[in-house]
Amino acid sequence: QVQLVESGGGLVQAGGSLRLSCAASGRTFSNVAVGWFRQAPGKERTYVAAISASGAVTHYADSTKGRFTISRDSAKNTVYLQMNSLKPEDTAVYCCAAGAIRSSDPQQYNYWGQGTQVTVSS
Repeated sequence: QVQLVESGGGLVQAGGSLRLSCAASGRTFSNVAVGWFRQAPGKERTYVAAISASGAVTHYADSTKGRFTISRDSAKNTVYLQMNSLKPEDTAVYCCAAGAIRSSDPQQYNYWGQGTQVTVSS
């Protein structure tokens, strides 16, 4: 069992930055891959980025590549999502998820956090 808690969301102007954190407890966090997903009001959940269990491999959605950076600190059982050059279309609830493999498919993840709201004003 893995429990995930996101933090770091908030209100920021377009062009600004935020860093989200996904803190884990329970099962050994270093053995699981982690993905970030987001859901805007009235829209489907979409993939943002993912990182392998070792942290050696990362992957990004086309919409976030070059602006977002995913990383992990195994000593702190935490995965981060650094978001730069934010745009109003990045506004959504951001959730982290943990699973056996790194994937852009949310169905590959077994454990989910509650999410943190990110709002980007124009």
